[in-house]
Amino acid sequence: MPWTIDRRHPHVAVVTMNTNKVNAQNPAFFADLHAAFDRLEAEFADCAVVLTGSGAAFSAGLDLDHHFPLFASRSLKEIDAWFEAYRATNLRLFTYPRPTVAAINGHAYAGGLITALDCDHRIAAEGPLQFSLNEVPIGIPMPAVYCEIIKHAVGPRAAFELTLFGQIYDLPAASRSGIVQETTAPDALLNAAVAWAALVPPDCYTAYAFSKRALQATTMAAIDQAGRLDRDWLSRGMSDPGSIQAHARRYRELKGREITWPLPV
Repeated sequence: MPWTIDRRHPHVAVVTMNTNKVNAQNPAFFADLHAAFDRLEAEFADCAVVLTGSGAAFSAGLDLDHHFPLFASRSLKEIDAWFEAYRATNLRLFTYPRPTVAAINGHAYAGGLITALDCDHRIAAEGPLQFSLNEVPIGIPMPAVYCEIIKHAVGPRAAFELTLFGQIYDLPAASRSGIVQETTAPDALLNAAVAWAALVPPDCYTAYAFSKRALQATTMAAIDQAGRLDRDWLSRGMSDPGSIQAHARRYRELKGREITWPLPV
């Protein structure tokens, strides 16, 4: 089912991700994101954007059942093609020229947390939420492009800790590290996010777009430079035999079942 888009304010569209139960990110999720933003550009040109999930998760990150077999295939061509599509989704959200607010309704893990960090402002529902960039401890190299986005969102020191060690942060820790800027009661989450998104009126979107682009200029230059690192090394890191062993170990821990793809000899 396509993501829902509701005009909750004359100039704010609320986009609810609903690709699957926990918004695990896979090609269907990428397609849903692009379809939603195509609609936003065509039908909601006078609206800022609030992005949210439903249930217990904002987004659980990469769909392991899709991606671990892909990495285990060790096909550099296929992994490179997958990453280009994945990169495009995050950059589309990160560089979107109108205000974007993440209304974080539930847990945000790995790529799901990066989706939240792509947004200009982040508000989380109070409660036992968990936040983690757990790629490295499960054998997934963090793409260089996302390292730059993470640094832009939370600053270098917090980015190093988040990215390299993969700890799980509760809501107070996420607030201290800059992952979220505001918390609110769950039943007030969307209203708070809409109110923030509405701070910039549509006749100021040109000014907003230019200022956002200027604030992101050094990050975008760094992303351009880091692209070579991703192109030259990322797919090899994803398909490294040690990484694939780590994927299998983590899959068994998380899913409680045996893997269905072969391991490298």
